[in-house]
Amino acid sequence: MDDDSRVTRRRVGDAEARRANRGWWDTDADDYQAEHGAFLGDVDFVWCPEGLREADARLLGDVSGRRVLEVGCGAAAAARWLATQGARPVAFDLSAGMLRHAAEAADRTGVRVPLAQADALALPFADRSFDLACTAFGAIPFVDDSAALHAEVHRVLRPGGRWVFSVTHPMRWIFLDDPGEGGLTAVHSYFDRSPYVEQDESGVATYVEQHRTLGDRVRELVGAGFRLVDLVEPEWPQGHDGIWGQWSPLRGRLFPGTAIFVTEKPAG
Repeated sequence: MDDDSRVTRRRVGDAEARRANRGWWDTDADDYQAEHGAFLGDVDFVWCPEGLREADARLLGDVSGRRVLEVGCGAAAAARWLATQGARPVAFDLSAGMLRHAAEAADRTGVRVPLAQADALALPFADRSFDLACTAFGAIPFVDDSAALHAEVHRVLRPGGRWVFSVTHPMRWIFLDDPGEGGLTAVHSYFDRSPYVEQDESGVATYVEQHRTLGDRVRELVGAGFRLVDLVEPEWPQGHDGIWGQWSPLRGRLFPGTAIFVTEKPAG
């Protein structure tokens, strides 16, 4: 198999996607933290490569005394920040490699939160056991059935609870993952939901990322029982010269890179 055929868009089943992404994040955890750890911080809640922080946006509202679930937590910097704000967070991830970094950061900072290795499609938590749930680019882009993930979060939230998550803005799927000029030309159909897949020489997926349109996301959320409160599309801030993968000042000035969905489970 040539190198070009190792990156494709094709249908991938749930089991293959789960296996690929768990393996990817276990293997890539050290490199990911080395590259992005300083930007994300040890005790901070950064929603996106644009640098929007929960300390400024307050998309979760008042977190003091609230039980908060961080979904797909990675190194759990957000959960540790929430703990410093008086919240009672629990953080989980599928990847043991990322959870190792979460434990190491807890040792460095002295800010400790409960950590669990778990699958976002089968949460090991009781019904109505959390007041809030959140994730910054965790879990949602990597599962085959994101509608089922939203249903699981809805199950563990108490009525009136808020579910806030950030993902790559769906329109970014039209373009190549190129932070430069090459990333300004539309080459893919927005309506092609085929996942982005990296695979080995045998054609076995090693990394899978899912695409949904904005309409897909809204329908999944409404179908799970949530009410959409806001859709935040952070603008690229002046003076932010960093490049994160396909995020860059060049592209950020022209079109959004992140979509943050703010939703609530209706009370009553």
